[in-house]
Amino acid sequence: MRITGMFTGSLLAGVLLLGTAGSAVADETPTTTGSSSDGSDSSDSAEAPTEAGTSFRTATAFRPGQRATADGSSGDYLYWVFPADAGQRPTVTAKVTLPESAAARKGATTWQVDVYDGLRRRQPCVYGAQTKALAADARTVELRCTLRTVRAWAEPWSNDPLPGSYYVRLTVLNAQEVDLGLPVRAEIEAATPDKGGASAVGGRLTVPLTPGRTTVAAADDGDRTGGDSAPGGAARPAASGIEPEDGWSSGWWTDRWIWTAAGGVLGALAGIAGYTLARPSRRPAGPRGV
Repeated sequence: MRITGMFTGSLLAGVLLLGTAGSAVADETPTTTGSSSDGSDSSDSAEAPTEAGTSFRTATAFRPGQRATADGSSGDYLYWVFPADAGQRPTVTAKVTLPESAAARKGATTWQVDVYDGLRRRQPCVYGAQTKALAADARTVELRCTLRTVRAWAEPWSNDPLPGSYYVRLTVLNAQEVDLGLPVRAEIEAATPDKGGASAVGGRLTVPLTPGRTTVAAADDGDRTGGDSAPGGAARPAASGIEPEDGWSSGWWTDRWIWTAAGGVLGALAGIAGYTLARPSRRPAGPRGV
């Protein structure tokens, strides 16, 4: 009975420890905000930008969960920038809508969304269709690009995504010359769910890859020029060092520490239970001559 009680107590302690660890992981894992299931904007949509930059330097910053919009023309290069931290897997979705006046196009057009890291290296999409053709009689096309999980550290020769700013570029690839310049409306969203310790790696990037702070002066005629200010226009922050709402992670803490500690405790309990079951019994010897 003593052996059975010790073994049962060890198992109960291990189950309780695993349950506590799972609750801790759930509490530590951040929840990514986004648009609701009914298509309405998130709580941050009121502050979402309504214009896009025309280059990396003038990219418009937005946060994951916001829906950034911009009006432009087919043939323009539209740029946005958002932050992504270590352990997150960014997913960018883009939607291009043409007005009814653009229904009489001469042919199909091909749209593409590209994502670049803080070093302006183009990151490959592991999921989603980042290039789609918009038929001549269609008005809307949706694009999607899911990147690899952002690493806290990588070798200098590798092309692994690192913490920092990520640029989104939306443009048309193939279009007839007569179809260029048509008005379009673009919508961009980004989600950065945390993948947890399963994607964690050793090491830490000293400084996130974020651009220097710049400003873009919005003139009365809508042109975007670089500089601190411009007559008749208010300077707005562009591709500045935008960071996650909770700040950049330190790079060393992951939920692997919890599971490592839980595994060590369970291993110790299993060792004690195994020794208790396998050790020989020591019964006192009876009186001699009996």
